[in-house]
Amino acid sequence: MGLLAERHRPLRRVEYERMIDAGLFRDERVELIRGVIVQMSPQNAPHSAAIQMLNRLLTPALVGRADVRIQLPLATGADSLPEPDLALVPPGYYAQAHPSEAYLVIEVADSSLEVDRHEKGHLYAEAGVPEYWVVNLRDRVIEVHTEPLKGEYTRVTPYRSGESARPHAYVDVTIDVSAVFGLG
Repeated sequence: MGLLAERHRPLRRVEYERMIDAGLFRDERVELIRGVIVQMSPQNAPHSAAIQMLNRLLTPALVGRADVRIQLPLATGADSLPEPDLALVPPGYYAQAHPSEAYLVIEVADSSLEVDRHEKGHLYAEAGVPEYWVVNLRDRVIEVHTEPLKGEYTRVTPYRSGESARPHAYVDVTIDVSAVFGLG
C-alpha cells in the first residue's frame, strides 16, 4: 500500500466540476475535500432544524448585504469544493463559478464534530475565511473560530444557551444561541 499511496494524485477542483457537469454523482451527496471525493453525512432532524433556524435568523437581516447559501459549494482552493451548511458570501449571481470568498462559514455538527472542528476548520482557515462557526449539537454550543493564521483559527469562543453570537462582518446581526437549538 505504501508504494501506491506515493503515486496517489488528488483530484483537482476543475476536474471534479467537469465530472459534476457530466452528470456523475447525480444521486449522491458528496463534496471534494483536499482532492478526495467524500460522502457527506446524512442529516438528522436536529441538524436540519439548526440549519433552518440559522437561515431564518440570518437571511432577513442580511438582504442586500450578503447572500446566505445553504449547503452550496464554496471554492476554497484548487483541490477542494466543500458544501458548508451555511455560508455568508458577497451578493452575486454565481452561474459562472462558485464563490471563492465567504465572510462566515457555518457547519452544523453531531457525528461530524471532529471533522468539522479540525479538517474543515483548517480548510476554511487556509482559504482565508475570517470566521467559522461550528454549531455543536452534542453540547448545544456554537463554537466561533476567528483569527486565521497559517491554516488554523487561533481563537475559539464558545457561545451557550442564553448568550448571543454575532458575525464579525455584521455586528448588528444577533444570533440567539437558545433559538438555534430550539430552546428559546
